[in-house]
Amino acid sequence: MTMATTTATRSDTPGSDFARLSKKIADAGLLGRRPGYYTLRITAVTGLYAAGWAAFVLVGASCWTLAIAAFLAVMYGQVALVAHDMAHRQVFRRRRASELSGRIAGASIGMSYGWWQDKHTRHHANPNTENLDPDIGPDLLVWSPDQARAATGLPRLLGRWQAFLFFPLLTLEGFNLHVASCRAMANRRLKRRAVDGALLLGHCAVYLAALFWVLPPGMAIAFLAVHQCLFGVYLGSAFAPNHKGMPILTADDRPDFLRRQVLTSRNVNGGRFTDLALGGLNHQIEHHLFPSMPSPNLRKARAIVRRYCRDLGVDYAETGLVASYRLALTSLHDAGAPLRRTRVPT
Repeated sequence: MTMATTTATRSDTPGSDFARLSKKIADAGLLGRRPGYYTLRITAVTGLYAAGWAAFVLVGASCWTLAIAAFLAVMYGQVALVAHDMAHRQVFRRRRASELSGRIAGASIGMSYGWWQDKHTRHHANPNTENLDPDIGPDLLVWSPDQARAATGLPRLLGRWQAFLFFPLLTLEGFNLHVASCRAMANRRLKRRAVDGALLLGHCAVYLAALFWVLPPGMAIAFLAVHQCLFGVYLGSAFAPNHKGMPILTADDRPDFLRRQVLTSRNVNGGRFTDLALGGLNHQIEHHLFPSMPSPNLRKARAIVRRYCRDLGVDYAETGLVASYRLALTSLHDAGAPLRRTRVPT
């Protein structure tokens, strides 16, 4: 998909379109910290995370064990969403506090904070931009017909029917998170990789020891599979609606900052439960424009941003959750079209 065209009606007010929007947001007081909200949220997530593991030990080898695995999958996803906010310095103003808390949160789910922050920073700078956004690199899936034509190996094999395979493949996303975090330890440019490596090793050792100490081997493997597969589905389902199926840019046709962020992002409609389940990432447009804005303020910023984009003539994409998945899957199916032809050009 190529970038959509827009008719931009520019204001006579000095400064860029984004600068004028930023002033509106600042004047509304939406960039300020929300310590009360994050104290409550972090306390609740930490308490439920600990309660899940306590229940795991108490229940032991029972038919309820796999239900606890499903509950902990949700809690791992919630911890990942909190770590996301910490990395964006939504929780703490100071970098050191953000990094320390983010590393602790990342370690509790077996994720390298340094690896994820580097990857996510590059994504925010160049959302949905080929060869620049790591989230649309041709790893297992292809995201554009050009990637499909150039695909080899697994992307070429899976790309034909990737829309049908997308949700089944999400069951591997939790494992992929751990593997990618471990592989990143070989990157000498990664900041504090020794700390991340020690935390990853510690998490892996404690996690596996707990599983095989409390449960018989067969049940421990079943718990691990249910826990990690559902964690991957939850994590992938939270992030997939945000950009998949939106315009894909190239380095040569990137618009200004405001349009680059708005045109490649999609909001998901919903109430407070949607905000809770997706960690506020359902307000993806506002998040990409103001990454350090506390997530509870994103809903309030939405009305300002949507009205401003309408005045500029900039497309503002917003849809329901189910519709967002349908658009993402349709885009994946279209991207794999060259691989479904009898003869695929090389």
